[in-house]
Amino acid sequence: MTVIVRTGERGIATLTLDSPANRNALSAALVGELREALADCAADDSVRAVVLTHTGSTFCAGADLTAPPDPEAFVGLMREIVALPKPVVARVTGHVRAGGLGLLAACDIAVAGEASSFALTESRLGLAPAVISLTLLPRVDRTAANRYYLTGERFDAAEAARIGLVTVAAEDVEKGLAPVLDGLRRASPQGLAASKELVTATVLRSFDQYAEDLIARSAKLFASDEAREGMTAFLERRDPAWVR
Repeated sequence: MTVIVRTGERGIATLTLDSPANRNALSAALVGELREALADCAADDSVRAVVLTHTGSTFCAGADLTAPPDPEAFVGLMREIVALPKPVVARVTGHVRAGGLGLLAACDIAVAGEASSFALTESRLGLAPAVISLTLLPRVDRTAANRYYLTGERFDAAEAARIGLVTVAAEDVEKGLAPVLDGLRRASPQGLAASKELVTATVLRSFDQYAEDLIARSAKLFASDEAREGMTAFLERRDPAWVR
């Protein structure tokens, strides 16, 4: 079953996460198809920029605990978004959780609507936002990262814009996107690629330097007794044993 839908208009390719049954969770299938779609966009000279959006009320619920991707594949996906020589713009009108924030933060620009909400829920599952730190920490205000990494609290689009996670919190997402897409259509392909390369150079160096260690750290956490209890409790819709 296809979980990524591609459409296009006036140089903008739209990739839609279309797996609402699992709230567009990061399954092996979704990660694989999205990587393929991005590679196609990179090779297509008619594509000036990419919009990443979603069906349903959730942009991305984080890792699919029943069919997770290989961690290296997910890290590869985030790196490919950062390294893509064409801008990637996230259009968010729903909820974003855990690993979904890493996907969102890999995008160059993000516009989020009033109905969107965000949470880094890993600490509540006995985990940590390990590999997604590669894209999150270069964007998010340090004080906010300290709070939301540790507490798992939910926050809204206005707060996401304040802390740097999203570019624009818009009452009307289409109106918020319009000037961004107009600007990208007016820019030359070479100008876009060269400008993006300047902005993302430090982030890409972080991938090269830290990705392997963070993948190992994440795997160790996932294999722990606490994480098994946290994920089981989540699937059973109950509090884990450590809640007081």
